[in-house]
Amino acid sequence: MPRTPRTLAVLAATAAALALSACGGAGAGGVRPLTPVSQYYMQVEPGIDRIALAVHDQGMSANQSAAIDAMVQRYWATGTGGVFVQAPGIGDAVTADMAWSIRSALIARGIPEGRIRMEGYDAPDARAPVLIGFDTVQAVIPNCAAVNSAGRPRYSNAPSPGLGCAVTANMAAQIDDPRDIVRPRAMTPADSGRAAVVFQNYRAGEPTSAPQDELVSGRIARAVE
Repeated sequence: MPRTPRTLAVLAATAAALALSACGGAGAGGVRPLTPVSQYYMQVEPGIDRIALAVHDQGMSANQSAAIDAMVQRYWATGTGGVFVQAPGIGDAVTADMAWSIRSALIARGIPEGRIRMEGYDAPDARAPVLIGFDTVQAVIPNCAAVNSAGRPRYSNAPSPGLGCAVTANMAAQIDDPRDIVRPRAMTPADSGRAAVVFQNYRAGEPTSAPQDELVSGRIARAVE
């Protein structure tokens, strides 16, 4: 059959697909990297942050209230999804009251009511602790010391198996919010008020920069002299 331009285009597309599938074949990390510097990349793994509060007849203690404060701060920093409050499934009035008191405490600390899930769990005792927690993610820090042949001599021009491992490990250890790895952070609104002042000064032929502190300016002037 003669190869028409359409046939050649199909063959070219098929060849490109096969080439891409070959590049994505299994390698040391499960997927062969496209380039030597992409052997390691930022990853996250799921986790859970959970605390257990003992049930008291008199309600929450000061230590328990402080523990909820700290947990709420961690939730806003690294939490994903909602917050769960789990109480023993065995019916007990004091335990139930404490679970609902914890829910009210979470709402008072800024957790939206729709994000709080009240659940029961199988417990050996009706006065078992009430559990509070949330899903989180944490950056995966690769163990560069365990990379095969990382420190052995090589007799080829092939890239080292550990190329890029240390850089990725350092980034994973220093990143402030692991959630930034899986999705971009929302942009904050622009300071339109300051921009309006700059444009107004520009149109009036006045300096657009903010006035400098006189003490700092004097120090800089003396330093230059």
